[in-house]
Amino acid sequence: MKRKRTKYPKTFNRTLEDINTVYEDFKKAATPNIDSFAGKRQEPRILAHDPSVTAWGWVVITPSGKVIETGTIKTEPSPKKLHIRKGDDRSRRITELTFPLLNAIKIHNIQFMVSEQPHGSQSAVAALMIGITAGILQTLSDCLDIGLEWYGEGDCKKAVSGRRSLDKDEMVRLIDKLYEVKWEGVKWKDQAVADALAVFHLASQQSAVLKVMR
Repeated sequence: MKRKRTKYPKTFNRTLEDINTVYEDFKKAATPNIDSFAGKRQEPRILAHDPSVTAWGWVVITPSGKVIETGTIKTEPSPKKLHIRKGDDRSRRITELTFPLLNAIKIHNIQFMVSEQPHGSQSAVAALMIGITAGILQTLSDCLDIGLEWYGEGDCKKAVSGRRSLDKDEMVRLIDKLYEVKWEGVKWKDQAVADALAVFHLASQQSAVLKVMR
């Protein structure tokens, strides 16, 4: 029977009780069950990330490299005419990033996560956004008790192409040769997914955890 995706109200005024209820629900769903995997002969699921506040790419994949599902999350600043505080707007964008990730974790019973390490900042705002993305992932990892490993962008590019300098379109082409992916044909979405798969590609070579999970 096809599982229904959990839908949540689009409000950011949740009470503490509501937040705790949602947290406990996802924590139970995300807790690894090794016996169930052994009985169903189903490979564990990994969640790979290319984190970004504006265009987040994620991939659910098995340790052996079978792509299960891909997704992207795009957030944008609210129009100035709304006259809301910047802090409130950032909180909204954080929620828009967090809940799709929680949904993927619950549906696929994610066992482990790998992510590109957010880096580089040309301004104070950019530095803040880097902190937000890193904070989201590390908090999910800590609260849901799911392991998380970070990898550098240059190392991911080198693992895929043999060099540390690589444009996004070329990354998509190379990843397409390495993995079976259903591309959406939307440039920014395909690039975000390809970058997330590049992270997994490097992790599959270096991570002791993934080697044990195979």
